[in-house]
Amino acid sequence: MDNYMQRNGEIWAFENASKQELRVALANDHCENGDGYDGVVLGLDGGTTSTVCGYIRRCLAEVLSKSGSNRSAVRAVCLGISGVNHPTDQERVLSWLRKIFPSHVKLYVQNDAVAALASGTMGKLHGCVLIAGTGCISYGIAEDGREAWASGVGPILGDWGSGYGIAAQALTAVIRAHDGRGPQTMLTDKILKALDLSSPDEVIGWTYADTSWARIAALVPEVVFCAEASDQVANKILLKAVQELALSVKAVVQRLGLSGEDGNGSFPVVMVGGVLEANKSWDVGKEVVKCIQEFFPGAYPVRPQVEPAVGAALLACNFFMKELKENKHS
Repeated sequence: MDNYMQRNGEIWAFENASKQELRVALANDHCENGDGYDGVVLGLDGGTTSTVCGYIRRCLAEVLSKSGSNRSAVRAVCLGISGVNHPTDQERVLSWLRKIFPSHVKLYVQNDAVAALASGTMGKLHGCVLIAGTGCISYGIAEDGREAWASGVGPILGDWGSGYGIAAQALTAVIRAHDGRGPQTMLTDKILKALDLSSPDEVIGWTYADTSWARIAALVPEVVFCAEASDQVANKILLKAVQELALSVKAVVQRLGLSGEDGNGSFPVVMVGGVLEANKSWDVGKEVVKCIQEFFPGAYPVRPQVEPAVGAALLACNFFMKELKENKHS
């Protein structure tokens, strides 16, 4: 406990700077709204609930230190965290945050998909977001506040449109080609070279030596390369991923009625994650949009111009201002 307190003190040591130095920094960096209210809002895009508390404390301190601010100037904080889907998850993180910030600071915890949506809509919570990186998930929110989710359950339960899902199928294809259960594929040579292996037999040992999702998902570029070179096995893997991702968006849109009664209503689909980034010729994101628009002609893709952490900051500001207005009129 003593070591923890010592480390905690070291992290926040910058707050002992003179008040004069702090005022000058805040004068240059504060935000102000139309009501003349100023202060600092923080937004963070975090990992899972099991890892977030171990890293974000230092990150918060670093951000405040570099901006010339400190915790007393903070008005609101919003964390976007993977895996936060239930009030008990939120309360767990909120309890941790309350130990860090003064009591006047408003604290908000959301799933990282909510922050990702806000990064594409500049804080407005309406529409759908599709995240496809190591994992994948679709999230949407209607004008009346109703929410819906699809996918996002991990590879064991079928997130086949994710980077992990794509790469795992590619590894499976290599093994199937090697033992005669599947067609020969360019993926064999490409993946062996990428992993510095000499035989498909070694793929088995490499895979089970460390089954972390990100390690396997890192092979997605090899699959895209082979698909662009007209390898049919790789092409089928990507086509399946496109269909799965589009279906997850379709499920969310239908449950929320985002496309309107006639199915032609306009709404944004925010596209986030490495799997959806443009490639030379085999563009997964572009193909997903085509599939979505076959279902919903009014859907339009949005590529965020800011990071999800900025989306979380926008949420912090919006939530905070909403509370101020409600309290003012109560």
